[in-house]
Amino acid sequence: MARPPQDPQIRINEILDTADQLFFTRGYHATTISDIAKKMGVAQGTLYYYFKSKEQVLETLLDRHAAFLISEIKNIYCLTTTPAEKIALVISVALHRANYKNGLLLNMLYDAQNLQLKEKLFHQLELALSPWLLKIIEEGIANQDFFVPYPPTAVDYILVIADFLSKALYQKTSDEILTSRLTMAEALIEKALGAQEKTIHITPTG
Repeated sequence: MARPPQDPQIRINEILDTADQLFFTRGYHATTISDIAKKMGVAQGTLYYYFKSKEQVLETLLDRHAAFLISEIKNIYCLTTTPAEKIALVISVALHRANYKNGLLLNMLYDAQNLQLKEKLFHQLELALSPWLLKIIEEGIANQDFFVPYPPTAVDYILVIADFLSKALYQKTSDEILTSRLTMAEALIEKALGAQEKTIHITPTG
């Protein structure tokens, strides 16, 4: 077995990058640990030094995407823009990340064999995103852009809508239906936040 590099994270990232490419080109189920090792030009045992199984590779890959998303959300919170625009950006970025590589992540998450992993990841994302959404809503309340009696409930509502929209992307609905769902989602979020009409604009593929 090849000797691991001094920084394990370097090799882990190489494995994840290669797996990401193969999952997209061949499909998750058609890709094996052996395929990943061959693509990297290393012994199969090298991968097992870092990951117990292909499922663990997938879970770590999804965790990495989730970490990227959280980083993007933190940057959005720091923008000098309106709270309504921040809320729209948070949802847009989340959907854009979910639609990565023409829905690769969603296809893997909604696969019947990975539904438990989907629930786990979505729960982790909810826990990570909720505080930032709450901060934005509280900023909107302070600015009198939002009028929300109980902000945590509004956060939960927004997360449910985001999940609904992500499923629409997974199902690859027509542009007409997707536009209709986005319009309805925007109106519902505005209502939940007590925001002015036409202030939330979600663009999941931008």
